[in-house]
Amino acid sequence: MRIIIYNDACIVMRGAFILFKFVVKGTAFSSIDSKNVKVLENSLFGITETGKIGAIISPEEKNYEAIIQEYSEKNKLQELPQGQYILPGFIDLHVHAPQWAQAGTALDLPLYEWLNTYTFPLEAKFSDEHFAENVYSDLVSQLIKNGTTTALYFATVHRQSSLRLAEICSEKGQRGLVGKVVMDDQEQNPDYYRDATTDEALAETELFIQEVLKLNKETPQGVYPVVTPRFIPSCTDDSLKGLGALAAKYDVHIQSHCSESDWAHEFVQERFGKNDAFALNDFGLLTEKAIMAHCGFLSDEDMELFAEKGTAVAHCPISNAYFGNAVTPIAKLLNEYQVETGLGSDISGGFSPSLFDNIRQAVISSRMLADGVDKDCCSEKRGISGSSITLNEAFYLATAGGGESLSLPIGKLAVDYAWDVQIVDSKKLPIFSESEPLMEIFQKILYLLRPEDITEVWVQGRKVHDNNTKEQEVQV
Repeated sequence: MRIIIYNDACIVMRGAFILFKFVVKGTAFSSIDSKNVKVLENSLFGITETGKIGAIISPEEKNYEAIIQEYSEKNKLQELPQGQYILPGFIDLHVHAPQWAQAGTALDLPLYEWLNTYTFPLEAKFSDEHFAENVYSDLVSQLIKNGTTTALYFATVHRQSSLRLAEICSEKGQRGLVGKVVMDDQEQNPDYYRDATTDEALAETELFIQEVLKLNKETPQGVYPVVTPRFIPSCTDDSLKGLGALAAKYDVHIQSHCSESDWAHEFVQERFGKNDAFALNDFGLLTEKAIMAHCGFLSDEDMELFAEKGTAVAHCPISNAYFGNAVTPIAKLLNEYQVETGLGSDISGGFSPSLFDNIRQAVISSRMLADGVDKDCCSEKRGISGSSITLNEAFYLATAGGGESLSLPIGKLAVDYAWDVQIVDSKKLPIFSESEPLMEIFQKILYLLRPEDITEVWVQGRKVHDNNTKEQEVQV
């Protein structure tokens, strides 16, 4: 054997050929940065035993035809038919897993009323582990079918059912980051749904962290514990301080809501005399592994703090349209402050499990912020100039931006990144010419594709969904 450097990766060679578990031939799209998408036309993707991309070989490269021949003879070459394309798997940075059972319900209510009338009573039911099993199993399957290969989950206050969610992610092959929710403030939470005491909330969280870290050792794609104060209004100072300490002790991810709505934003200002960002930071909850959802009311000082701490924003454009009371200034976060930013569905504040839908809404919302919505205001003052984002930027949020937000090598088609992909079929799209530019096909895919057009989903080099099988789901 000899070792050579190929495409910036160290690859083991035997004779002239690279040793891969399998090779995929096809045309793919992947973000280079927040503004630019690269087309990898008719490329070969060599996948290693550990489920990573070992090399990407273009048709112009020396060993291209030889690799096709060798892996075809070994029956380890997957060649995509015409009209199928490869996209990175989507990364959903904000999912309330128990709320899948109420998706599409009562989205016309104000946030506070929606939570107390529908959401908290539903989440209380997850003390029943059988009920949790049914909901969580269906949710993870549905997200996978929608091209989501990694998801950051809020569970509930119940440790056992929260652990079951992590186990389901492990079993079904999705990369899951799961948080047991903390809600310990007896004045702000309903008696029927909260942590009994602060001490119990912290003890159960620490045990949950330990259990999921153990589970991660036997999960190839990874499953991770997440410290999860629901939001400041639901937590006492002692629990927020204790959760910050646990995150530091175990070096784990953190998630919460931050400056989501008029009500939540003003509640924190009245309680602490400062915005959510600075209050969370005081408790050690803004770190490089922290992801804060919504963030529609961040000030410039808040954005500077996020950038300084390396804390990411989970942008939830559909949910924000219902409950956010504002459009999150994504262009400003990305371009002016370089805050790491990804995309979230916010099931069930957002009705759709598809990040395709959220990509579309991200562009729509940004255009509305840029143009303004008050017809009685003059056009010069109606909107906020420079607020719109491109489709390329929205795609970045759902893929590479999510991977960067989680500090994981996912979300891009690049050497040493996980083979987390969705293979999509464009035959139902309005494409009437074989010579149509690939970037125009890319745009049509993002705007028009439906879940049934996702033919395969792979996570860490394992197929976890195949539209061609009767079961529609592949056990890994």
